Amino acid sequence: MEKNETEQTNESEVFPEAETLKQESSFWGEVFRFAIIATLIVLPIRLYIAQPFIVSGASMVPTFESGDYLIVDEVSYRFEKPERGDVIVFRFPEDPSTFFIKRIIGLPGEKIAMKGGKVQVTGRDDSVQTLDETYLEDYPNGDFDTVLLGYDEYFVMGDNRNASADSRIWGALPKKLIVGRALVRLFPLSDIELYPGAIQ
Repeated sequence: MEKNETEQTNESEVFPEAETLKQESSFWGEVFRFAIIATLIVLPIRLYIAQPFIVSGASMVPTFESGDYLIVDEVSYRFEKPERGDVIVFRFPEDPSTFFIKRIIGLPGEKIAMKGGKVQVTGRDDSVQTLDETYLEDYPNGDFDTVLLGYDEYFVMGDNRNASADSRIWGALPKKLIVGRALVRLFPLSDIELYPGAIQ
């Protein structure tokens, strides 16, 4: 007596394109999920912890050249105060949509003046010091009268004093406009450095 055998066929054997569609759907689903997860991780870091910036211009030569790629630390100043000599990125007081990079020269409550191209700082205790700015290629000519900084103001200048628009021109920098300090230089590769421009 013969048995009737029923042959079961797989959908992918009859419709091979169905399997392809399933694979493509699964692939794009994974890509979408990865993009969402990456956004949830990267966006908070980008907004609140560290930001990339590219130096443009010659105001910080020789410390930074135009085209240098930096990562800026946005967290540290929430727990500690900016210090003299720190290289910072901040919003330009006259146009907050524009970012500048300069070095902190004067701290809140101090008096800052320049005599013969050298910076003189009068502290809150009336002590006077002339800054030894070893990061400058040479001292520029020029003086400016004494500037008294408020309780939340900083005096910032570029390392290339003859080509820098800074606090000598547009005044003191309010602390609220400071984005953060230079944490890492990633490019050019030959100059990769942690805390680039920091005073040794």
